[in-house]
Amino acid sequence: MSDPSRVIADLRKSYERGELDESASHADPLQQFELWMQQALSAELPEPNAMTVATVGADGRPSTRVVLIKGYDARGIVWFTNYDSRKGRELAGHPYAALQFHWVELERVVRIEGRVEKVDAAESDAYFKTRPLDSRIGAWASPQSQVIESRTVLVANAARYGAQFLLNPPRPPHWGGYRLVPDRWEFWQGRKSRLHDRLRYRQDAGRWVRERLAP
Repeated sequence: MSDPSRVIADLRKSYERGELDESASHADPLQQFELWMQQALSAELPEPNAMTVATVGADGRPSTRVVLIKGYDARGIVWFTNYDSRKGRELAGHPYAALQFHWVELERVVRIEGRVEKVDAAESDAYFKTRPLDSRIGAWASPQSQVIESRTVLVANAARYGAQFLLNPPRPPHWGGYRLVPDRWEFWQGRKSRLHDRLRYRQDAGRWVRERLAP
């Protein structure tokens, strides 16, 4: 039987699908992100809107989880979650985060860093109403990140809130949106021989500066 650690160590892939050149990239990182997001959507990748969110706790320990982006514009990147979750508690104490998109099939990564703020209640209400009924009930049923005795707790909670709210559950007060306001972007395109393309955008005196980083 093969040694799993040896198999993993021997994994290799040559990245040859694309390139990222300064002359062919947007000066505005949001426009570059929109281009890549549209290409990921057009390629019909599995969950192209999935991103990793990294936060830091009061003890200095980082933590990550995968969430789904639900909007972006000049104001920032938006996702929705339980404010009482681990990430919610960590953002309350340290309102900065890092995001990462990994579009494996396109051999691309986008990294985004910045300050995080809650979206206003009206925006959270509007999005909550668009969710499927079971997802709206689930927002009430799950005490996210808390220890529970068994899955039976979730099922019982869902049944109880379903009976209480029927077809019109309101948005829970502990649930809503966050917006990350970017101050740093990085676009990574895999290249042959591990000589990958990395373009970083950072804020300097109110403007975006584009720089190439060594891989």
